[in-house]
This record gives sequence, structure tokens and C-alpha cells, in this order.
Amino acid sequence: MTNILTLTVHTNTLFRIVLLGFVGFIVSMIITPLYTNLAYRRQWWKKPRETAVTGEVAVVFNQLHGEKHKRQIPTMAGMIFVAAVVVVTLVANLARTETWLPLAAFAGAAGVGLIDDIINIKGSGRGVAGLPSKLKLLLITLIALIGGLFFYYKLNVASIHIPLMYGQWHVGLWIIPIFVLVVVSTANAVNITDGLDGLAGGLSSAAFAIYAIIAALEGRFGVAGFCLTIVGALLSYTWFNIFPARFFMGDVGSFALGTALGVVAMLTNTVLLLPIIGIVFVAEGGSSVIQILSKKLRKGKKVFKIAPIHHHFEAMGWPETKVTMRFWIIGQIASVLGLVVFLVGKYLK
Repeated sequence: MTNILTLTVHTNTLFRIVLLGFVGFIVSMIITPLYTNLAYRRQWWKKPRETAVTGEVAVVFNQLHGEKHKRQIPTMAGMIFVAAVVVVTLVANLARTETWLPLAAFAGAAGVGLIDDIINIKGSGRGVAGLPSKLKLLLITLIALIGGLFFYYKLNVASIHIPLMYGQWHVGLWIIPIFVLVVVSTANAVNITDGLDGLAGGLSSAAFAIYAIIAALEGRFGVAGFCLTIVGALLSYTWFNIFPARFFMGDVGSFALGTALGVVAMLTNTVLLLPIIGIVFVAEGGSSVIQILSKKLRKGKKVFKIAPIHHHFEAMGWPETKVTMRFWIIGQIASVLGLVVFLVGKYLK
């Protein structure tokens, strides 16, 4: 009898989690035409960058995407899935121990990205066409630091799980800088990845879907519901963002997604699986770091034709759609691999 009751409770809980994903999709679909009409009427066109991060003229980038940016494409569409996730979570899935932190980080990072996007819209397109990169880094770091303090002092987390070693590594107060490093790195990696139609949306959907499974298996049903809400809202957004994109998510979307992904990895105590699940994000962010360091240390010499790496493959002659779909495949395989490592560590001790 007890087993039947337990199964019934779990079935109801899983149904509720999946329902949150569907509701996220529907709410996002409802918001989309409202945003689209407003964005095209107000002309929220994204300004392409004219110079690279290191200061030189972005010649290769303009050769690859100059024609695309002759079309007027609005940005800040990340507001669609950000609004959907916030509304659904506040109404149906708000819990102090599970969803307060990821939701606050998600919304806070979206706020930073929104400011950057507004400046981009009003700017001339020169330079990086938005907030100074150091200021963006500082603001995202501040959000991550507040989250890290809450994580340690309010949720009382002070250890990291080592996959396949069946043990916890107690780090004490060091969990706060680790939290900050993970969240800031992931936020910037997803932001860097958002450079091709549908790329960041598809990869993030796969990563959050796997984390929904991991969270559910850990009994963190609130986190699982939060992840599936993001997946549902993101799938709606990606429907319109695939090539040729109707709109771009902008920093409001990419910073929100990356920040939330890092927080979820910390909450599920699977932070060491994040580089596997998010291997494409790691490659994208890593390629940019390598390129910048190479230019500075090797007198302007480059490792890649252009960074991040998705543009490198474009410069090699791959069509944008081929790069996106192949990166999606890599991301999906890596996400499943991360889940396998999690399952092996959890059930085959």
C-alpha cells in the first residue's frame, strides 16, 4: 500500500513538472506576437559590432554577416522566455530552498542584459555596441556573489560532489568563490555562444532538459520544474529564432540562461558535470579566451580565423545552418553523456 501511495505521489509530481514545461511553452507563445509587434514598431534593431574585443576592425565578422545585418532584425527577444519563466515560476513553482535562487539569478542577469541591449539599440554600433565589457562582468559577478552568499549561508551548502568517486569534497567558505566562478563563466560562455540563428537556444534547451532529469532523480522537483519551464519557453523562442531568425534573444536572454544554468549545476551538486553537459559552451568561451591571449602574447597572431569557434567554421566555408545543427548534435550527445556519468555515479556504487 505504501509503495502504491509513493508511486502515486511521484507520478503526480512528475506530471506537474512536465506540465510546467508545457505552460512555459504556451505562455511564451502568447507573449511572442506582443513582443514582435512592439519590437518592429519601435525598431529595436540590433546594431552589429564594428570592432573586435581587442580593438581592431571586425573584418572577417563583417564579411560573414554583413548581408544579414542589412536586414533589420530586432533584439531583446530574450524578454519573451524570461517573462514566461518568471511568471510561471512565481505563480506555480516558487520555493525558498529550490527556486528562489535560480529565479533571482535568472531575472537579475536578464536585467543586466536588458540594459546592455537598450544601449545597443540606441547606440551607433561602433565598438561592442553596448555596456563596457568590464562593467558587464562586474555586474554579473555581483549577482553571482549575492547568489553564492545565499547558497552558503541560507541553503547551508559547503561541499562539492566528485563524480564516480562517491564522495563529497568539503570546501567550506570556498564554496562562495567557486559558485561565483561557475556562474560568471557559464553566463559569459552562453553569451558568447549566442552568435548564430538558433544556436544558443537549441544548446540551452538540451542542457536544461538534462538538468531537469538530474534534478528529478535527486528529488529536487522544484529545480526540475524550473528547468523544464525554461525548456518549454526556450523551444517556443527557438521556433522563431532558427534560420532565418525573426529576432535575436540579445544579452537579456543569453545572460539569463547562462547564469541560471550555472546556478542549477550548483544546486544539483553536479558542477563537475557542467563542462561535459555544456561542452559546446566551454569550446565557445575557451576559443575566445585563446584568441585574445594569442593576439596579446603573439603580437597579433591568431589561432582561429575568427572567434568564437562557430564563426571560425563559417570562415572555413560551412553554411551557418550546418554549424548550428552540428553544434546542436554535439551538445545533445554531450548532455546525454553527462547524464550517463551522473547515473553511473548514483546507481552503480
